Amino acid sequence: MELALTAFKNDYGDYPPSFYWRGPPNPMPPPGTGYCGAQKLAEALLGWDLMGFHPQSVWRHDGLDASDGPGTYDPRKVRDNNGDGVPDTLDERKGRYVELATADAFRLGSSAPGIRDGLFDDTGPLAPYTFVLCDAFGSRKVRLADGTLVKAGLPILYYKANTSQRTIHGIYDALDNDGIVVAKEQEDLLKHPGWSPPPPLNPLCWTQNNYQYFYNYIRDPKVDSRDPAMPVPAWPYRPDSFILISAGADGYYGTADDIRNFGN
Repeated sequence: MELALTAFKNDYGDYPPSFYWRGPPNPMPPPGTGYCGAQKLAEALLGWDLMGFHPQSVWRHDGLDASDGPGTYDPRKVRDNNGDGVPDTLDERKGRYVELATADAFRLGSSAPGIRDGLFDDTGPLAPYTFVLCDAFGSRKVRLADGTLVKAGLPILYYKANTSQRTIHGIYDALDNDGIVVAKEQEDLLKHPGWSPPPPLNPLCWTQNNYQYFYNYIRDPKVDSRDPAMPVPAWPYRPDSFILISAGADGYYGTADDIRNFGN
C-alpha cells in the first residue's frame, strides 16, 4: 500500500487527501454523504468505482464533479460519445495502483437492513455505497453480488500529513477517520446490549481532551525532550507523509495489536 501511494504521488504530485468533513456551518456531513480518509484511500488506489482513479476527481462521496455533474467517474453513464456503451471517463483514467484481486476492497455499508453485503449495517453519516480497503484479519462475513460468502477485515485508516503545520494537532487530524471508528464502535455496542456501562472498545474515537488518546497514539517519543526545562512539543511519526492503521486481530482500533506503518 505504501508503494502504491508513492506511485500515486509520483503521478499526481501529492498523496491523496484524507479530510473527513470541513463544510461549515454544520459540524458533520448530512447523513450518508461523509467521505473520510479510509474511503479516499480506496478511491486513490482503485478508483471510486474500483475501475481506476480519475485524475480530475474532486473527492466526493457520489463520484460527481465539483458542479454536481457526471464529469469525473460518470456514475450516471451519460457521457458515451463513441456510442459503444462505455463511459468516456474510463479512457481518461490510469490503471489501478493495487491489484483488485488482492486489495480486499469491500463496500462500507449494507444495501438494506439485515442484508450483510457490506461491512456495517449502519454507517451513520458515512456514504454507504463507497469502498474501503480492509486488513487481512477476516472477522466478519460479507455476501458478494454473486452470492459468495467471504470473510472481510476492517477498513484500513489513512491519515495524510499536513506538512505546512508545526504542531501534532495541525499535522494530523483525528477526525479524518472518526466516522469509521465510531461506526465500528456502534456496531460493537449493538452486539452486546447488556453491557452497562459499555467497555472502552475503540480508543481512537475517544473525544476526551480533543482526541488526546489519538495524538498520544501517533506521538513519536524519540522526539520528546528528557529535560523538563527544555520541553519539546509533541511530534508525530511520519510528519512528512501519511500514516496507516489496521485494527489488528482483535478488531478494535487503538489497541496494542494494531498493525501500523509507524512506531513499533
